[in-house]
Amino acid sequence: MRSEAKPPRRGRGKGKGMSQKILMCGNEACGEGAVLAGCKFYAGYPITPQNELPAYMSRRLGEVSGVFIQAESELAAINMVFGAAVAGARAMTSSSSPGISLKQEGISYLAGCELPAVIVNMQRGGPGLGNIAPSQADYFQSVKGGGHGDYKIVVLAPASAQEMFEFTYHAFDIADKYRNPVLILGDGLLGQMMEPIVIKPEIKNPKPDTDKPWALTGCKGRSPNIIRSLYLGDGVLEERNKRLQEKFKNMKESEARAEMFNLKDSEIVLVAYGSVARVAKAAVSAARKKGIKAGLIRPVTLWPFPGKVIRETAGTAKKFLVAEMSAGQMVEDVMLAVNGRTEVDFYGRMGGGIPTEEELLAKIEGLV
Repeated sequence: MRSEAKPPRRGRGKGKGMSQKILMCGNEACGEGAVLAGCKFYAGYPITPQNELPAYMSRRLGEVSGVFIQAESELAAINMVFGAAVAGARAMTSSSSPGISLKQEGISYLAGCELPAVIVNMQRGGPGLGNIAPSQADYFQSVKGGGHGDYKIVVLAPASAQEMFEFTYHAFDIADKYRNPVLILGDGLLGQMMEPIVIKPEIKNPKPDTDKPWALTGCKGRSPNIIRSLYLGDGVLEERNKRLQEKFKNMKESEARAEMFNLKDSEIVLVAYGSVARVAKAAVSAARKKGIKAGLIRPVTLWPFPGKVIRETAGTAKKFLVAEMSAGQMVEDVMLAVNGRTEVDFYGRMGGGIPTEEELLAKIEGLV
């Protein structure tokens, strides 16, 4: 699809080698991160609250000789991404909660065939059709393998428009490194909020990666490649699964990341991700002003989960408080990491409810 839209207008730093600053919503920032990462193929289907992302890609991909397709369904979109990934292209799709549910079979196929791709989920309230307000109730679906089979995907949890841009940019490298899907797990609040993002000069559009010897690019002059996830020979699939599990183990050891805030002397430690982590950070700062030794651990990767820092902190903290926009999902991974060494409490809002700084501060004070 060819678009006559102009490239994004960037405010400051137009000189060579200088950072550029532009006001964008999180969905648009995600799209720009993908384009600058060399994404050449996007297929998706409209659903609120992520519609600004496909709209943005429909304009920008035409300007970089890429391909945008509004598919007839979420199922079609994920399978189109499968086809583009097989051919070696940097490919991406996006949706929101129920749409991601429809993509789960295709995500499992991508993982089973060891194909790199980036999937974006801007979560909305559920279950069912729910509403278009932000939620974090897709955590289990994202980190526990929402589709069939023993597979894992790296799950990145941005907390700002800047991180929507940066995490998407780096997600393509992670996907290529492991030949595995990567999921950006946002929510309707992150997708819709407008914030300035800074594009640093080191963020450069990479040259197309032609060094993908596994890709189906035509076999003239070489042996043909075969990409599949169907293995019917006795014991063949088990051996392949063993190799995949070794790869997932490597991903787990290498990719876990978290942000720590006021953690050194904290007695009450909040754990929150995404947009809720921003509220939690404000509540921690307010608690500190009242003399309460509170801190925050923000998982940046939800899988692999940064359990190590939580385990280490459990040796000194008196209590943990997990805050989520759900009935309680990540709290289970926190409890596993703490392993009974200290108390883990929970505060959640559901169906589009957003925790406030005052609510979290009151909960912290109640734990003192």
